[in-house]
Amino acid sequence: MKIDRLLGILTILLQKEKATAPELAERFEVSRRTILRDIDTLCQAGIPVTTTRGGDGGISIMEGYKIQKSVLTTAELQHLIAGLKGLDSVSETSYMEQLLLKLAPENQAVVSLPGSMVIDLSSHYKDSLSDKIGRIRQAIGEKRRIAFDYYDSKGVSRRKIEPAIIEFRWNAWYVFGWCCLRRDFRRFKLNRLWELQITDEPFTERPVPVEEARKTDPFPDEEYLRVWFSRKARYRLIETYGLRDYEETEDGLLFTLPYTNKDYIFSWLLGFGPDAEVLSPPVLRDEFACLARRLADRYSTEHG
Repeated sequence: MKIDRLLGILTILLQKEKATAPELAERFEVSRRTILRDIDTLCQAGIPVTTTRGGDGGISIMEGYKIQKSVLTTAELQHLIAGLKGLDSVSETSYMEQLLLKLAPENQAVVSLPGSMVIDLSSHYKDSLSDKIGRIRQAIGEKRRIAFDYYDSKGVSRRKIEPAIIEFRWNAWYVFGWCCLRRDFRRFKLNRLWELQITDEPFTERPVPVEEARKTDPFPDEEYLRVWFSRKARYRLIETYGLRDYEETEDGLLFTLPYTNKDYIFSWLLGFGPDAEVLSPPVLRDEFACLARRLADRYSTEHG
């Protein structure tokens, strides 16, 4: 589009002292005559672009014209690079270099600027995750419903939704949209979402409830366990829950553990082996003890 090309030419002239018409024509894949018409358009818009002939000639913005030529500082570019690399980690196509060259075309080495931050938003299922994100973005743009198999603690169900937003939060990727089954807005974790299809069913965009879009707590209705942990487990508690309150005792750590899914939290606690013990409430302590006994029976010599 012409407006995109005009903005691109202006950005280059802000970053470089001078550019030639053949260089710009090659960059934007148009004729030299088209570039010269674009220069006339910029002049008509009040930007004093000048052209000079000769071996040292070219196109430039008139000297003395007061305009900020340093669009981004080095620090700002480093932050931008980190963010773009994070998005590229879940994209099937790398856009980082193209975008940065548009922002800082005079410095083609900008993509190799040293950075102190690395963001990797992918997962063990990078290929399938990139495909899902790409197809959901397509469905959002075309306003078409998507259908998929969704796996949760109750099993697998076939869902159909009107996708609104793709989110990265709580260390995972989600799609947020109107669920045709539940008749309400829901979030679905992409790593639990399989057999994704873009349907032929169009939808009219629905207003997203502000409280849902801004929700920061994935587990609003938590219940709590009182658990003893050995000190060897301290780093795992901090890794999962952060520096939350726990009580130091002579023989270990007492921790109030929030949960929303009993089966999930039990499986997590089993990973600690003898370094964790459910203390209360009594009914859940008894359930956990029964689970441990069933596991012991399965691995007993009587069962081979």
